[in-house]
Amino acid sequence: MAKIIHTMIRVRDLDASLDFYRQVLGMQPAHRLDFPDFSLVYLRNEESGFEIELTWNKGREEPYTHGDGYGHVAVVVDSVAEKHAELVQKGFAPLPVKEFKAEGELLARFFFIQDPDGYKIEVLEKHGHYR
Repeated sequence: MAKIIHTMIRVRDLDASLDFYRQVLGMQPAHRLDFPDFSLVYLRNEESGFEIELTWNKGREEPYTHGDGYGHVAVVVDSVAEKHAELVQKGFAPLPVKEFKAEGELLARFFFIQDPDGYKIEVLEKHGHYR
């Protein structure tokens, strides 16, 4: 059986990305590898062993394209309303909170936010399937 350990995204401004993931998701560098042309920084938090690998290609000026295949990374929190209010207070711009229902039953409460490179993050409330 395979264990999923990380996903990788490319970033243009490593410091901005480190600050974003620290403030928004409480993620800190767990491992860092620096090379002459690029750096790899693996972020994690106390909630999970899963990591986001930030790849910084030094000297890259133009934005990365996400194509039409990338969707989002999802995280779960105890209270979407509290997390949303916290991010707004910190000066971030999360999209409005939404609810996903089927036949009147709440399936999910969530919002999206984008990191400095435009990668989408879905913030879901612990409920039902999302734990």
